[in-house]
Amino acid sequence: PAPASCRPPEATGEALRREIEELRQKELALDQEIAQLMAEGYSLEELEKHIALLHEYNDIKDAGQMLLGKLAVIRGVTTKQLYPEYDLELSD
Repeated sequence: PAPASCRPPEATGEALRREIEELRQKELALDQEIAQLMAEGYSLEELEKHIALLHEYNDIKDAGQMLLGKLAVIRGVTTKQLYPEYDLELSD
């Protein structure tokens, strides 16, 4: 797509309206999911703790992926070829 500065203002405005609507829909879906989890007995604090732990897990996983990538470059192999050596599943 053309940069925003090259698009007509109405196209940019329409794209922004669509994006805002998509974000509202996502927010509504997340609010419904939170309400469902709370109805199942989860507390908001517990949900926030799980989210924080997931963020930490993802950060650690990203660091591991970067290290595997660097090691693969040094060895001249693919990252996929390193997985068996470290007992990792491709879905990890």
